[in-house]
Amino acid sequence: MKHYKYLIVGGGISTDAAVRGIREMDSVGSIGVISSETDPPYKRPYLSKKLWSGKPLEKVYLHTDSLKVDLMLGRTATMLDPQQKRLTDDRRDTFAYDRILLATGGSPNHLPFGNGRIIYYRTLRDYFRLKELSGEAESFLVVGGGFIGAEVAASLRIAGKKVTMIFPEKSIGSRVYPRDLSLYITDYYRRKGVEILAGETVKNIEEGDGKTVVTIGTGEKLMVDGVVAGIGIHPNVELAERASLTVDQGIQVDRYLRASSKDIYAARDVATFPSEFLGRRVRLEHEDNAAAMGRTAGRNMAGAEEAYTHIPMFYSDLFELGYEAVGDLDSRLETVAFWEKPMEKGVVYYLDQGRVKGVLLWNVWDSVDKARALMREGASFSPGELAGKI
Repeated sequence: MKHYKYLIVGGGISTDAAVRGIREMDSVGSIGVISSETDPPYKRPYLSKKLWSGKPLEKVYLHTDSLKVDLMLGRTATMLDPQQKRLTDDRRDTFAYDRILLATGGSPNHLPFGNGRIIYYRTLRDYFRLKELSGEAESFLVVGGGFIGAEVAASLRIAGKKVTMIFPEKSIGSRVYPRDLSLYITDYYRRKGVEILAGETVKNIEEGDGKTVVTIGTGEKLMVDGVVAGIGIHPNVELAERASLTVDQGIQVDRYLRASSKDIYAARDVATFPSEFLGRRVRLEHEDNAAAMGRTAGRNMAGAEEAYTHIPMFYSDLFELGYEAVGDLDSRLETVAFWEKPMEKGVVYYLDQGRVKGVLLWNVWDSVDKARALMREGASFSPGELAGKI
């Protein structure tokens, strides 16, 4: 039975960051990584962004293997014994550890039909599959109007494909952006040649005459060459549940990213952590959070004892539009916008009783640190007082 001082379950950005965090504190301790993916850790946001705009494939990899670590790929952890400090995988191999990090991420939500004809866009293998299909196919249906759906639809359209988007909301990103901006983005996509079926659902997907036949809520049938879905993910908590860890919409951790059992840590979008800037527990799915949590967890596994207080940022590219953002972008919050050019360049603040809970920097760059500083103030602002803050 192989023994590791540090064992990590998962193969994403958090895993790479955790290994680097460990190495900042401990240059020689043995590290083992068990990942169900067959590819080494890579930059997941590249899959819907930069790889489609010509970025070389080799740029996607994080090169975790250069850090004196055993990468055990294509394996799924099946059983964790916190008392014996042992982990078993689907090959029935067992590993002992001193401290373990659960960075198992999430799995895509699936529609109850489709029989493998839907690409649930999440992994590098999904990118390869869609890229190959786009080389020979011309028409695509993108299910979902959130981050992944909007980015994939833009990438396919830029590649010259016929693209239709379908989602039950009234407009693209309606849960994130203020209503006027969400409607503007939707109209912008239409001007870019994307057909939008807003307020609509998919009822069935089947094969027919060399095409994929999609039946929508009205009963209308669409004939397309490929279907891509980005309808959210659910955290992979099964391993934690079998180990009797505290789980509630994710693996619960404290401010040091420690789970409810000794020497077990959790990070990435599988973990719910107490957020000082939001005043509640949250589970975040963005790259910056994954990297920052992973590094803090790795350092703490190696003895650092550092609280996780980072305010994560995220970003997106939608054709020629782009943004960076921090905090909680929830369209149900009060929003205050200051536009240099309406809907094209400006700052949107998300407020809860006057306190800044999120900032959207719409085509405004190099201002993330200013937004974080404003959130950390914790002060209450009237809408007028926010003018010129960023």
